Amino acid sequence: METIEKSAEVLNDLIEINNDRIAGFEKALADLTDSDSDLKSLFQQYSEESRKNSQELTELVARTNQNVETGSSLSGTLHRAWIDVKATFSGHDRKSVLEECERGEDAIKKAYKDALSDGQLSGEFYSTVAEQASTQALAHDRIKALRDSSN
Repeated sequence: METIEKSAEVLNDLIEINNDRIAGFEKALADLTDSDSDLKSLFQQYSEESRKNSQELTELVARTNQNVETGSSLSGTLHRAWIDVKATFSGHDRKSVLEECERGEDAIKKAYKDALSDGQLSGEFYSTVAEQASTQALAHDRIKALRDSSN
């Protein structure tokens, strides 16, 4: 029973950080100009990806008969980066938006890495998280490449 509770806790942490990621990208979308339509499209895609991730994780937690986290985090080191992203957008400069998004992507990448390495997940839980981590790593790398190529 304790293992199921710990698995649910790990999954709930990932639900929270995905919800934070959604909020961060939505804030970034609001701060972009029409000339950044490529980023708007990408950020919408990544928001949808996190919605899908949260939904999949929610279904897994529900199977454990544990409480499902439905909100976003307000504290905790794993989740602060996206809260900071939402709070620190100060302009419409493409590079600074991408820098802040990369910081958020770094945090979610670390959260997934920690979830996979702490030994609390097995079977379907591990497979789902590993698949999401792989997709998220690609998003991280894309944001980083865009940041590196921006003026």
